[in-house]
Amino acid sequence: MSMQRFQQSHDSACMPAALRLRSRAPWLCAALLTGALGPAAAAADVPRVVTDIAPLHSLAARVMAGLGAPEQVVRGGASPHGYAMRPSEAAALASADAVFWIGPELTPWLEDTIGTVAPDADVTALLHAPGATVMAFREGPVFDNHGDEGESHAAHDDHDHGHEDHQGHAHEGHSEHGEDHTEEAHEDDHDHAHDHADEGDADEGDADEGQAGHDHAGHDHSGEDPHAWLSPENAKAWLDVMAEKLAELDPENAEAYAANAAEGRAEIDAAAEDAARILAPAKGARFVVFHDAYHYFEHHFGIHAVGSIAAGDASDPGPARLEAVRAMIRDLGVTCVLSEPALSPAVVRTVIEGSPASAGVIDPLGGDIPSGADFYPALLRDVATRLAECAG
Repeated sequence: MSMQRFQQSHDSACMPAALRLRSRAPWLCAALLTGALGPAAAAADVPRVVTDIAPLHSLAARVMAGLGAPEQVVRGGASPHGYAMRPSEAAALASADAVFWIGPELTPWLEDTIGTVAPDADVTALLHAPGATVMAFREGPVFDNHGDEGESHAAHDDHDHGHEDHQGHAHEGHSEHGEDHTEEAHEDDHDHAHDHADEGDADEGDADEGQAGHDHAGHDHSGEDPHAWLSPENAKAWLDVMAEKLAELDPENAEAYAANAAEGRAEIDAAAEDAARILAPAKGARFVVFHDAYHYFEHHFGIHAVGSIAAGDASDPGPARLEAVRAMIRDLGVTCVLSEPALSPAVVRTVIEGSPASAGVIDPLGGDIPSGADFYPALLRDVATRLAECAG
């Protein structure tokens, strides 16, 4: 059957209710009739919202509480750096009236997909949204954290990345941060590890990218760090951005969106206070993370990893980088090395062999936390708890 005939045969059945906000592709109509898009499709007057990752899904769920339920593209337990969408996820994206995502800095593969699958959706990239703080990736396996010079308040009210329609969200010219960093308190201890770090950087290109389900094509881990959801302040700013955007699309519920965002901010403040108490025993601890995904969390709570096994995009580390990490663990007296659930613990066992460091597991995406409005506050507490248990 031709696409034109398919559309003619299905438009009359779908258009009045499920497609009230916007006409969709005919194949999606069939998905709507079978309920593939879930409860959000039933609320015809409420915008259909899709997010990329679980933390943003949680924030959207908080803003939409009592009105609708957002969809999520990257499922829990999967790496956002490289992901193959399932048909149901593509269908959800195609049906979206609003898309909230971190941006191409985290999921470069998703940028073209949004333009192709959801060309009419209102797309908001949150990394540079008003009120958000953007930080730089840290270079090499050994971090220089003093002062967090990588911080960049790049998102101002006049910044147009956050609220633009998809047609203009190409994000041209992402700047790389070349700031010089000063040494942290243990400068002398870093010298030997930095010698190895130089070797690790040179060898980084030898890593077999694409293993463990990662596809890092086009992902730049030398510039802006997209793991910004682990900043409670960023999350609170994004609640407001979401509420304002949904109010534009659905003015009748503007007050409800604003009230929900206010409740969400209070919940995040409470969770951040809990996390700070949990982390108190770990202040000053020397720990290593698997990949550079926790800079925002560390900066907010005043704790600092001394290095990472892999770069910020979680690409597989080469042998020289692993040797640099082993030297760092030995020379800096590291007490904790944190892996992640989707990754093999063998790498961590290798780098801590012969040292007194313990191994822990931490998940920046909260794969084991139930999805929904309560997810984000739970994520802050979970990351703090796992870090404190290993490093405290």
